[in-house]
Order: sequence, then C-alpha cells, then structure tokens
Amino acid sequence: MNRAGFLSKVVSGLMCLSYQVVPAEESVGTTFCSYNLRNWLQMERNSVTGEKLAPAPKPEEEKQRVVEILVRIRPDVLGVCEIGDENDLRDFQTRLKKAGVNLPHFEMTRGGDPVRSLALLSRHPITERRSQSDLTYQIGAKILPMQRGILDATVQLSEGLAVRMIGVHLKSKREVTEADEGLMRRAEASLLRSHLNSIFDKQNNPLILCYGDFNEYRNEPAIMEVMGPRSSPHYLHELPLRDSNGLVWTHFWDAADVYSRLDFIFCSRALRPMIDLRRGYIYSVRDFDKASDHRPLVIKIQPKD
Repeated sequence: MNRAGFLSKVVSGLMCLSYQVVPAEESVGTTFCSYNLRNWLQMERNSVTGEKLAPAPKPEEEKQRVVEILVRIRPDVLGVCEIGDENDLRDFQTRLKKAGVNLPHFEMTRGGDPVRSLALLSRHPITERRSQSDLTYQIGAKILPMQRGILDATVQLSEGLAVRMIGVHLKSKREVTEADEGLMRRAEASLLRSHLNSIFDKQNNPLILCYGDFNEYRNEPAIMEVMGPRSSPHYLHELPLRDSNGLVWTHFWDAADVYSRLDFIFCSRALRPMIDLRRGYIYSVRDFDKASDHRPLVIKIQPKD
C-alpha cells in the first residue's frame, strides 16, 4: 500500500472512532430522539406497479422495523413526525411498550394538514402543554395554515430540570398549487421563530430543545430564521450530528437518488452545556429505508454539576 492509501485508511478509521454510536444503556442522562416515521397513518398507498390502493395503514413490516430501530436507540423522550390520529399514536405506543420501550406520557398536535400530526412521547412526566394548532400566515392575498402546527411540551427530566421541547415539521418540498413551497416554508419558519421569541421574552435563560423535519437545507433562509442572529440572546445552537461514517444526511429520496440533511436539533444557550455531543449521533443502519425515508437523530442531555 502506498503512503496516500495508508493515510486515507487511518483518517477513515479515526472518523469512525470519532462518531462511534454509544448505546443508551451505557451512558447516564436522558436520551432524546427525533424521528420522521414516514406516514404511520391511514392513507392512499401505491402498489408495486404504481397503482393507487384504497387507504391503508403503514405496512406491517415497516412498523416492525421502526420499532426495532427505536429499541436499539432506547429513547427516554421521542419526538416524531408523520403520525396519524390518536389511534395511530396508541398503536405506536403499545408496540414500543411490548418491545421494552415504555413511553407513557405524550403530547400531540396538528395544523392545517388533516392527516399528519406531530407527537412527543416520554418516559418522564409532561408538566406543561402549549402546542399551537391554528397558526396562519399570508402569501399575497392568500391566508394559509401552518401545515403541522408547533408542538410545545415541557418535560420534567429530573428534579429541578424541565426542558421545553418544541417540535415541527415544516412544509414539504413537494410543489403545491396554493403558493411557492419555499415561501411557505419560510413563512412557517417565521411563525416558529415568533413562538420561540415569545418564550425567551417571558422566561430568563429558558431550556429549549427545538427539533424535527425542517424540509430545508442548512444554508437556506428558513433555517437562518429558526436559529436567529448569533449575537442575540434568543439564538439557537445547531447540534452537529453525524453517523458512524461521519456523514450528516438524514433523508433519502429514492426517486431522485438524493441524500439530504433535512432534520435538525437546535437548543438554547442555557441548554447547550447540558448536551453531550460525544454521545449524539445520526442512527445508521444499512436497511434504514425499510422503516422510513428518514434516519433518527439522537442526543444525550446530561446536566452539569
């Protein structure tokens, strides 16, 4: 092997070591996971030949694979996108419990999308609920609803430590007739930032964790809107997560063969010292797409003494 090849193997090995996934049971603190489940709900689905079928639930094999992945992660708090109604959530919750992941507390909300909801499931008590389901914005002459609303739940992780969990699923990249999808996402991001600002204005140094499927790239205005100005006390830190190979993509669009980073976790300045990034990761497994087109994001919240 020549020198260049040897150095390449060394660097590759170091990257894998740097982002090695640490199983939840081997570390203390609270394991939080954000995961787009890919339509755990009743909807029209396509046959293998592309024909439209009658409304049906998420295929059983996909459900089983989702649960298997979450058993490996073992979250204490789990934020999900693309869950259906409360019956779907109860089904999901029951399957997790049977597999050994008991998350009895939950918050659920939806916006203008009549099918897809946001949900937060937790092993710890939820002490406050301030989710927003009826937010609207204007583009031109049109008044449009925020498609999935804003999930807002405060979770009591331990005595004296309560974290405000803010979950979103911004407008998809799919083109629609109502308005430009990019402008819709920017408007929804602005509604989220307004909600965040209201929390900062009412509370000194709030512990905020903001997560979800933002359907946007890191350098786009919608993400900048959510994070806020770096010099502002309202700024949210982006948590830089990678998989076991050092890669950052979270979504795979099979029709176009495109890998993208669309899912993010942000936190407030006050919470940032409690995030142990050495134990944060993007869950990586070869057949992840048998469960969802997204990969889960995992962080560890570890209070400082």
